[in-house]
Amino acid sequence: MKRVIDLIFATILFTILIMPMIIIAISIRLTSKGEAIYWSKRVGLNNNIFNMPKFRTMRIDTPVIATHLLSNEDINYAPFGYFLRRTSLDELPQIFSILRGDMSFVGPRPALFNQDDLIQLRTKHSINKLMPGITGWAQVNGRDELSISDKVDFDLEYMKKKSFLFDLKILLMTLFKVIRNDGVKH
Repeated sequence: MKRVIDLIFATILFTILIMPMIIIAISIRLTSKGEAIYWSKRVGLNNNIFNMPKFRTMRIDTPVIATHLLSNEDINYAPFGYFLRRTSLDELPQIFSILRGDMSFVGPRPALFNQDDLIQLRTKHSINKLMPGITGWAQVNGRDELSISDKVDFDLEYMKKKSFLFDLKILLMTLFKVIRNDGVKH
C-alpha cells in the first residue's frame, strides 16, 4: 500500500513541480560548469547501490564525500548551491527515485556508497531491509546534527513504529523543518 501511495503522490508532485525543476536546472547550467543533476551513488534496499539524483550544489571538482567531511565546504558550493541546499530544493529530483522504486517519501535516508560505518551499523540492525526515503525520522530529529549512532537509533525507532500515520507525521514535520531550515548545517 505504501508503494501505491508513493506513486500517486510522486506523480502529482512531479506534475506540479516540473516547471520549477526546469527553472532550477537551467539556472544551474547557466551559472556553473557541469550537469544540473548530480547522480549520487547511494545504498538502498538490501544494501543495493542505486544512483540518486539531486540538483548539483557543489562544483564539479568537489571530492565525493559527505559534506561535513569537506575541509571548507563554502568554497566548494556552486552558485545557488548553498541556497538549494539550505532550502532542500536540491532534493526535488529524488521524485524520480520514488517513481523508479529506489526510494520512498519516508524511510531511512540513503547512505553514500562510501559511508561504511553507517552502512555496517544499519546492516547489523536490519535497517537495510527498509526502503530508503527522501525524509525520515532521523532527519526531523536533527538531520546533519546527529552522530551516526544517533541516526541509527532513530532509524530503529522508525522501524518499530512505521505506519501510515507515522509517515504522515514525519512528512508534516519535514515540511515545517524545511520552512524553518532546522537542522541544516551543510
